Amino acid sequence: MLRLISSLLVGSLLLASLGLSQGTKRLTFADLYAQQGRVSFREVVPAWAWAHDQEHLATKKGGEDLWIDPSDLSEVQPVVRLEMPAIVFDGAAALEAAGMERAAAEEWATGRHWAKGKGHLFQHDKGLAWMRTDGVGGAGVVLDAELGQLAPDGMRLAYVLGNDLYVLHLGTGETWRITSNGSAERFNGKLDWVYQEELYGRGRFRGFWWSPNSTHLAFLSLDESPVHSFTVVDHLVEDHFRVEAEVTNYPKAGDPNPIVSLGVCQIQGSTVAWMDLDKFQQDEALIVRVDWTPDGAHCLATVQNRIQNELAVVALDPNSAEGEVWLQEESNTWVARPRAPHWLADGSFLFLSERDSWWHLYRRQPGGKVVQISKGEWEVRSIEHVDEQTGEVLLETNMGYPPGNQFLVVHLDGSEPRRITQDRGSHRLSFNGDRSLFLDHLGSLIEPTEVRLCRSSDGAILQVLGRGSVPAAKDYGMSRWERITIPTRDGIALDGSLLKPVPFDSDQRYPVWIPTYSGPRSPSVRERWNSSAWYQFLAQHGVIVMQVNVRSASHAGRAVVGQAYKRMGVLEVRDMEDAVDWLCQNPWADQGRVGISGHSYGGFMTARCMLTSDRFRLGVAGSGVYDWRMYDTIYTERYMSTPELNPEGYLETSCLPQAKNLRGFLHLSHGLMDDNVHVQQLFHLTDALQQAGKTNWSMMVYANSRHGISGRARTRHARQITWDLIQEHLAPPVDGDAARDSEQAFEAQFGGQESSDD
Repeated sequence: MLRLISSLLVGSLLLASLGLSQGTKRLTFADLYAQQGRVSFREVVPAWAWAHDQEHLATKKGGEDLWIDPSDLSEVQPVVRLEMPAIVFDGAAALEAAGMERAAAEEWATGRHWAKGKGHLFQHDKGLAWMRTDGVGGAGVVLDAELGQLAPDGMRLAYVLGNDLYVLHLGTGETWRITSNGSAERFNGKLDWVYQEELYGRGRFRGFWWSPNSTHLAFLSLDESPVHSFTVVDHLVEDHFRVEAEVTNYPKAGDPNPIVSLGVCQIQGSTVAWMDLDKFQQDEALIVRVDWTPDGAHCLATVQNRIQNELAVVALDPNSAEGEVWLQEESNTWVARPRAPHWLADGSFLFLSERDSWWHLYRRQPGGKVVQISKGEWEVRSIEHVDEQTGEVLLETNMGYPPGNQFLVVHLDGSEPRRITQDRGSHRLSFNGDRSLFLDHLGSLIEPTEVRLCRSSDGAILQVLGRGSVPAAKDYGMSRWERITIPTRDGIALDGSLLKPVPFDSDQRYPVWIPTYSGPRSPSVRERWNSSAWYQFLAQHGVIVMQVNVRSASHAGRAVVGQAYKRMGVLEVRDMEDAVDWLCQNPWADQGRVGISGHSYGGFMTARCMLTSDRFRLGVAGSGVYDWRMYDTIYTERYMSTPELNPEGYLETSCLPQAKNLRGFLHLSHGLMDDNVHVQQLFHLTDALQQAGKTNWSMMVYANSRHGISGRARTRHARQITWDLIQEHLAPPVDGDAARDSEQAFEAQFGGQESSDD
C-alpha cells in the first residue's frame, strides 16, 4: 500500500555541501584500539538509491524511508513510502515441514543456506542438509559431505565426500557416484591449496561446475601424489600442552604441481569423458577456468602452460570431451587468468584481453573471427552492461587517472565511444529501470563521496543529491590527502598520495613513512576516501605519510608492468628510491628519517628496500617472501618463471644474500601458523642476518596467527611495536642543527656497520 507523507521542500532534503569541520583534538594511540569509542575517519554517505519500483529515488529523512519522483527535483513533490511485508524464509520450519525432526531441523537451519529452483541447501560443519519445496521429495542429510551445489534446475545436488564426487536427486533420493578413486592423494571435484589460493579464489575449494541445462557436470581431478607437503605447527593447542601438526600439499617454485585432469559427466548414466590435455598443452598444463556456453552445448576449459605465458580457451563437446581451440593468447611476460566471457544472442561473446598490451574489449564472432572493440592507452576493468538492441556496451575503465575509474559506452562495432562519468575519482553507478538515469556515488582520495543524479545518454549531472561527511573531523585535527605524480629516473610517471602533518609548518623537517604492498597489479594508491585512523594518527604526530604505485603495481599497460618479469622487486626498489628523492627535494621532508612498512608482498618490498638501498632508516616487514624459491609454484612462476629457467632472477631477487648489506633498522614479524607465506621465510632471513653479524634488527612471532595477525590484542601489539620503532628511529633530533644533519647522523649510526664476513 502507498501512503502520502506530508510534502517537504526538496531543497531542504537534498544535502548541501557539508565540507569537513576541523577539530583540534589530537589522537592518542589508545584511541585507535579503544574497546568502546574507537576513533574512525570513515565517511558517512547520504542514503540515496533507486526504490523497489526502479522509478523513484529512495532516501531517508527523520528515520522514514522516502520516495521522490526524479523528474522534477526543483519543486515541492509528494513523497511516498512503500509499505511491504517482510518475506522471511524460516529454514527450520521448512525442513520440519519437509519431514525432518524438529531438533535436527533447528540445528541444520543454522548453517549457510542456498536456494535454487525448487531445492534448498544448508551447509553445516557436519555436512549438508537438503530439501525440496514442491512436494516432490522431502528433506535429508548427507553427513561429512562438503562443497555442495544445487543444479540450476534445483532438482539435483552435487557434493564431495571422501574426495569423490556424487550427485543426489532431491526428488527420488537416487544417488550417483561420479568418481571412485578419491583419496588423500586424489581430489575429485575439490581443489587443493595452490589451485584455490592462486587460481579460483582464496577459500573457494569447489572444483565442479553444472551445465546451465543441468544435464552435465564438469569437474577437475587433481593427482596430488607428486606434490611435496609442508607442515605447520600449532603451539597453542587448547586444553593441553602438546603441539598439533597441520600437513598441507604445497608446491614451492620449481616443485611438481598437482597433475590436473578435466572430466565431463553426463548425469543420466554417470558416464565421464576426459579432456585430452596433450592436444592443447604439453607443458605441465594448468586448467585456470571452467565455463559453460549458455545453452550447455560446450564446456569451455581455459588451459595454460606451467609458466603461464601461453593460454588457450578450448570448447569441449560435453559428451565426448573432444575439443576445439576458440581463443589463444601469448606473451613475452605472463598471460593473466581471464575473466568469464559475456555471451551474446548470436553465440558470439565479449571478452577482455591484454593482447595489445592494455586490457581491452574484444568480440569473438560465431565464425571465430576476433574483433577489437575498445582501444587506447588505458584499460577496461569490467563489462558492466550490454544492450544488444542498441548495440551499446557499458565499460568500467581506468582512463584519465589509473587509480580511479570512469565509465565508457561503446558500440559493438567500436564506434562512437562516449564517457558518461564526470570528474576524477571512483564512480559507482546504479541505474533506474529503463536505464535513462543513474545515480553516481563519486568517491575521491581528497573529498568524501558525492551522490549525483545523472542522465544516461550523455552523463550530464542533473542534481547533486548530497555530499558525505566525516564525523570524526569535527573533533579531531584531520589532514587531507593530496595526489602526487612522481617521475622516475627512466621517465615513468608514478601515481602517489601524500598526507602531511597537521598542523603543517613548511619551516620544519618531518620524517616520512611509506606503507606499501607493491605486488603486480596491486596498487597501494586508490582514488577513494582513505579512512585510516592510523595514518591520521601519524600525521597528527608529525609524520609525513606517502604511498606510491611502483611500476609493477600500476595499471600502466603490459609494457610498463611487465618490466618486473623475472626480477620482481628490483626496479620497484628503484622506484621507491626515486619517490623518496623526489619528496625530499622539499626542505620539509627529511631524507635522513624515512621509514617503510608492508605485509606479504609488502613485507618482501620492505625487506628489499632495507637490504638493497641506502634511503631507508627503518623498515617494518610482515609475513614477507624473502626468497621466491620458498613460495608456491603458480603465483611465483607466473612472474618469475621457474628456478631452473631463471636461476639468475631468483638469486637477484632473494633477500638472503643481501642480509649483509642491512643499513637501517629492520623489524620482522610473522604468524607461526602462516600456511600461505611460511614462517620458514622469516627463519631463513633471520639466520642470514645472524650469519652476517647484524644486530640492527628485531623480530616478533605470533604463535596463533596465520598470514594475518589475528585477534585484537595481537594486532594492537604489532602496531604498538611499529609506533615505538618510529619514535625511536625516526623521532626528530633535539635541535635545529641536528635536524639539518640528520642524514649524516643516519650514516653515522648505520652506514659504518660491516658484516662479519666482509
